[in-house]
Amino acid sequence: MQHDRTADETICDDLVEAGQPWARRINKGERVRIVDLKGQQAVDFLVFDAADRADRYNAANTMKLAGSIFVTKGTVLYSDQGKPLMTVADDTCGFHDTIGGCCSSEMNMLRYGKPGPGNCRDTFESALKCFGMSRQDITANINWFMRVTVGPDGSMSIADSSSKPGDYVELIAERDVLCAISNCTQIFNSSNGYNPTPIQVTVLAASSINPA
Repeated sequence: MQHDRTADETICDDLVEAGQPWARRINKGERVRIVDLKGQQAVDFLVFDAADRADRYNAANTMKLAGSIFVTKGTVLYSDQGKPLMTVADDTCGFHDTIGGCCSSEMNMLRYGKPGPGNCRDTFESALKCFGMSRQDITANINWFMRVTVGPDGSMSIADSSSKPGDYVELIAERDVLCAISNCTQIFNSSNGYNPTPIQVTVLAASSINPA
């Protein structure tokens, strides 16, 4: 699904510090632009059908229908029931991860022997409270700007991100959705270049959308 946009009325424009949550209902046709202000900052992202919160982003469905393990411009984010939730309308980075999931204190202990100064599972839990949702609603998420390499033998690893200061991804809502962000505070691997930084999240009003 590709779209032309003709207007850019700003609904909200938020600076989100590293380790902080962000959540908002996004109506059909509205757009969310996420800007990596400093570069190499992983942004964990979840999306749910606002009319049926149990129907949430499904990484496997998204990868199967896209024919790729990576998310970029033109990728449609699908739900458990195969509904289109959002489409990546624009992307200046070109490389986003949907297999690595989010960090947690438990996984930090297993991998690094330390719980961290913070983790995305806890931040997601905080973000989802405004929707009356809980930790049990967290599923495998997208990591905007995070680079995960996959070898021919199936090996995978978190690599240095290719995102530059000012890179952004813009998503358009295909239906009314609930979006939640954890601006990752991971310091034990290179997902944030070992230096977590702020992001800008802007919601843009629905404009005259014409299928391309």
